[in-house]
Amino acid sequence: MKNLYKYIFAAMLTLTTATSCSDFLDESPKGVIDEDKAFSRPDEMVTSAYAMLGDCWYSYPFNLWPYGDLSSDDCLKGGSGTTDTGYHPMEIWSTLTSTPGEFDELWYRLYCAVSRCNRALLSLEQYGNTKLGEETCKQRIAEVKFLRAHFYFKLITMFRQVPWIDENVTKNKLQEQTRNDEFTYEQLFDKIIADFKEAYDVLPEVQKDKNRANKIAAASYLAKCYLTLAYGDGYEATNGYDHINKEYMQKVVEYTNVVKNSPNYGYLEDYGDIFLPEEKNSKESIFAVQTSDYKNDNTTFGRANWSNVLNGVWGMWSCGWDFHKPSQDLVSAFKTKNGLPEFDDYNKTIDYPVNGKPNAQKWDPRLFHTVGMPTFPYKYEEEYTLTKANSRTPNTYGYYCSMKEVPQRSKGETYNGSWQAFAMNDYVFRYTDVMLMRAEALIETDNLAEARSIINDIRQRAKNSVDKHIAYAENQCDIALYPESYFQNKETARKCLRWERRLELAMENGRYFDLRRWGIASKTLNAYFANEQKDVYDGQT
Repeated sequence: MKNLYKYIFAAMLTLTTATSCSDFLDESPKGVIDEDKAFSRPDEMVTSAYAMLGDCWYSYPFNLWPYGDLSSDDCLKGGSGTTDTGYHPMEIWSTLTSTPGEFDELWYRLYCAVSRCNRALLSLEQYGNTKLGEETCKQRIAEVKFLRAHFYFKLITMFRQVPWIDENVTKNKLQEQTRNDEFTYEQLFDKIIADFKEAYDVLPEVQKDKNRANKIAAASYLAKCYLTLAYGDGYEATNGYDHINKEYMQKVVEYTNVVKNSPNYGYLEDYGDIFLPEEKNSKESIFAVQTSDYKNDNTTFGRANWSNVLNGVWGMWSCGWDFHKPSQDLVSAFKTKNGLPEFDDYNKTIDYPVNGKPNAQKWDPRLFHTVGMPTFPYKYEEEYTLTKANSRTPNTYGYYCSMKEVPQRSKGETYNGSWQAFAMNDYVFRYTDVMLMRAEALIETDNLAEARSIINDIRQRAKNSVDKHIAYAENQCDIALYPESYFQNKETARKCLRWERRLELAMENGRYFDLRRWGIASKTLNAYFANEQKDVYDGQT
């Protein structure tokens, strides 16, 4: 996204005038923690850094769905029309500049998160050993460096060239003097990798507080960093398969091997369970932004996922704004013939399943876990069957809806005032994503047999994910494992890998970033725009 690499700097200063009342001027502010007192509590400072993981909102979602999904061939914006929010330019790739408020807010909030991390590190440096003990202090430092690298990974993913502000810059108050071109893209990645590597070297595989960062999460992020770097410098002209760095790919294999060998993580048996709130910290979840429901945590509103506040379905929830709409191109990608993807022919005709009316066209079962469609139950519950009335602006955005980021309707919202929000975790890494990264690196390091084995394990799980949740679609599903003939050369193996990532991780906020990494974003999106304008899907009642 070329213009996403423009650099956004925003400073907000609110000036207020004082009254003549000296008593008012002498009054201590309420709800403000003294800075020295805060710094003297290092564990609380670490907690404040963790809190930034979910300190987002639909206009600056930290899961990056408007940039990873809307900017790809998987997704349309939705809402009440093209002017609803500032995200329309992302879905149509009109001229993107640094002026939209969404970019500015995201930049600002991610740097607020970095600031929290830096302040926690300074607190640990000054008070950690005495207040926490040397071993705990060392571990907390590693956790905070993991968090800082996590936020910087998002910054470099979105803006590419960013100022590196660490605890030393903060300590010496040099933020305003720090330039965004001080370090190259590769040097910035080196710094991010160094933070993750410290976390990897120090943290245990299992934390007593299990939702803290751990060694396996750090290994997953190191693999993702090296996978991103392995394709080039991030610009399409100098990125992709012609620029493969095999040493980096081997690093991906090594770090994902750590994940693969951990006894604490693995494939959840049914694909649909991955996206139910009761399974949100299952063995599939390596690292996730945690949420909670008010009924369980005894608070007024719980800890909601505010990134996805717009993404409930129209007419189904108390405030369903109907954003994040799957495209016809994505639905068509789930077509199968003899159980295998229709790589070259999937878009030749516009097809869609209708509940109770099977025909010759069969589908990968993951479609029915990912995309809500008229005539089908919403998130498996027949009493909440979708109709055409559940789309807010169908003439613009069609009749499909996204289901992964919402709970079942019977479970309700954790907040339903003027807005609605859900207690759904945001996966940063789930096990299957990491194994697909491993398969990708194995293909590029000439181990096509193991790559096929991983991909077929994932397809087998999909094949097994029918009876429990989507039995109503059983006669419309057909999925088979890849035969050896599909993994005799890199070109075909790559096609299988790319297809599997698209189907397995559809609507999980990363499709565009995959296309960019592979160096095929322009080719893919130009074909998508040319084909999508012929979409005539009219839905079912």
